[in-house]
Amino acid sequence: MSAATIFSADLLVAQNVGFAIIAVLMVVAALRVVTTNNVVHAALWLVTVLAGAAAQYVLLAAEFVAVTQVLVYIGAVMVLFLFGTMLTRARIGAERDLNNPYRRLGVPVAALLLAAMTVAIVSSFGDEQLPAEPRVVPVADISDQIFGPYLLPFWALSFVLLAAIIGAIVLARKD
Repeated sequence: MSAATIFSADLLVAQNVGFAIIAVLMVVAALRVVTTNNVVHAALWLVTVLAGAAAQYVLLAAEFVAVTQVLVYIGAVMVLFLFGTMLTRARIGAERDLNNPYRRLGVPVAALLLAAMTVAIVSSFGDEQLPAEPRVVPVADISDQIFGPYLLPFWALSFVLLAAIIGAIVLARKD
């Protein structure tokens, strides 16, 4: 057995261990998102789940997608979510009256959806294998494909979000 084969096998084991650790952390954080009684804590647990997804992308050697995950979801969406939560003048803290009487129905529905997704994925991909050598695409090509035709809508959306933030600040001001 050559040194390259041993190194490759050790790397694969380390990658699997890293995946397992991050996956367990994501599952625990996802459960805390739906079980906590504090909206801000739920948002912070969601940040943990999204950061775990970014870490999984790094393990897959998809650094561009990981950075995009961090910038767009953690950096923008979660900031807007927390900003909106704080501007609604809702009570911050634990609220006991948020429980839905139909929450027990959620467990079998979630199990049914999991079974349906599992069947769909297994029947769609079957025995297909990923290629041994991943195709490397330069980041410049990806950004040209994303922002080339969609640059104007991207700018328009950023101005709409800026106007929404300014409007929320004006409405939340105490005179």
